[in-house]
Amino acid sequence: MKEIAIIGGGASGLMAAIAAKRKDNSVTVYERGKRVGRKILATGNGRCNMTNIYAGIDDYHGGDTGFMSYAAEHFWVGETIEFFSRLGVLTKVEDGGKVYPYSDSASAVLDVLRRAADGSGVETVCGFDVKTVERTKNGSFAVIGYSGQRKSADCVVVACGGKAAPDLGSCGAGYAILKQFGHTITELSPSLVQIKTDTEIVRKLKGIKIASSVRLGSFMADGELLFTDYGLSGPPIFSLSSRLGSEKYLLIDIMPEYSFSDVSDMLGARAKMLCDVPLEDFFTGMLNKRVGQAILKTAGAAPLSRPSGSLAPQELKKIASAIKGWRFEIKGTMSWNNAQVTKGGADTSRFDPRTMESLLVRGLYACGEVLDIDGDCGGFNLQWAWSSGYIAGTSAAGG
Repeated sequence: MKEIAIIGGGASGLMAAIAAKRKDNSVTVYERGKRVGRKILATGNGRCNMTNIYAGIDDYHGGDTGFMSYAAEHFWVGETIEFFSRLGVLTKVEDGGKVYPYSDSASAVLDVLRRAADGSGVETVCGFDVKTVERTKNGSFAVIGYSGQRKSADCVVVACGGKAAPDLGSCGAGYAILKQFGHTITELSPSLVQIKTDTEIVRKLKGIKIASSVRLGSFMADGELLFTDYGLSGPPIFSLSSRLGSEKYLLIDIMPEYSFSDVSDMLGARAKMLCDVPLEDFFTGMLNKRVGQAILKTAGAAPLSRPSGSLAPQELKKIASAIKGWRFEIKGTMSWNNAQVTKGGADTSRFDPRTMESLLVRGLYACGEVLDIDGDCGGFNLQWAWSSGYIAGTSAAGG
């Protein structure tokens, strides 16, 4: 019988613990917080976007996303849904392939995981803040807490997440543990996070949501965009935040259903039809009024007190260009407190993708966000947590 230590009681850690306990092993989850799974409760705006039926390797980022191939073949979306079904979770699929519990309750997902762990004999120790992990002379491990606790283990699974959302328990401790065993940690940055822009326009539009198509260089993302006092938010912004790189501008198409030609024709006809209407009301009935006025100002169509019929052909072309490619200068992202996930992590080339075991240290495993794998917005990151956690736990238990 093995003594298996799981460091972290989040999604990947709980999955690893349940998978490991299926063998006759002693499994203990060490969680620094007062309770496990706090980040699960926050996912999907409290509804828990468990996975995505369209999930594929192309939805992920990292130094080598090919590392995920084994996981995608052996424990992926179908296996995840079946796993939770056996625990009693009825699921439903919404737009974009997002999978939620039918109850729309993230707490239901956490409750069944806790029940499965407790029922199988997994020991959960909360309030155990791991300071370090040491290799002992006999080849086992010692898990050492900041309060001086010392627990022995034959295998250690590092599942303590990244640096995103520190208010929910993430602190980046897993990186330090892996680094001390010789693992390389790539550059870390917030991902699935709001993007800061020039604030002159967005502050006046704070709180407004619009359907849009957003372009960042060669990347595109569709969905509901939210204007904030600091910049832009919403699913398409979250998805593109992991791809910022050296790009300096976002281009927003606020009428993605129409071509540039269609919009130009529409504006020309509208200017004739509403020739006596002041420009400040030109878009009333077509676009959100404040958004429409911001578009006009961006296109240089001031003053807004003049009649719509005074718009020259060149002005109409500029307005159409603003609608189909509204440009916002990128000023960075919001902080770790706002991020849903960490971009970067432990270099996957030093782990076996079939087991999640370190290639440097026998008996040391890692899974979830601590590895250099992060996904787009829409259930992809939880899918990686379930898959990598299951493989790590199963492997630590002996296959």
